[in-house]
Amino acid sequence: MNRARLMVLSLAASLVALLVLSPVAMGADGEGLYGRTDDKVITFFAFGVIIFFTVFVIGMSILQNRLETRKERARADIERLRKP
Repeated sequence: MNRARLMVLSLAASLVALLVLSPVAMGADGEGLYGRTDDKVITFFAFGVIIFFTVFVIGMSILQNRLETRKERARADIERLRKP
């Protein structure tokens, strides 16, 4: 009961915050924190997204490979120690 009440209050507070801040976000003719956007800004942002996901996928693949190697090494050590 207490957890449900906390979730409802949190959701209500988030909704009120969104409703209060939305006129501020759209007040300057749609101009955001960065300022006016043109094709160059959009292109560089899109390149940044492409580069981020490329680096992210490569990094996570390297991390997964290292963890798999570590797991296999631990299994081999356990099997080696079990045999009398």
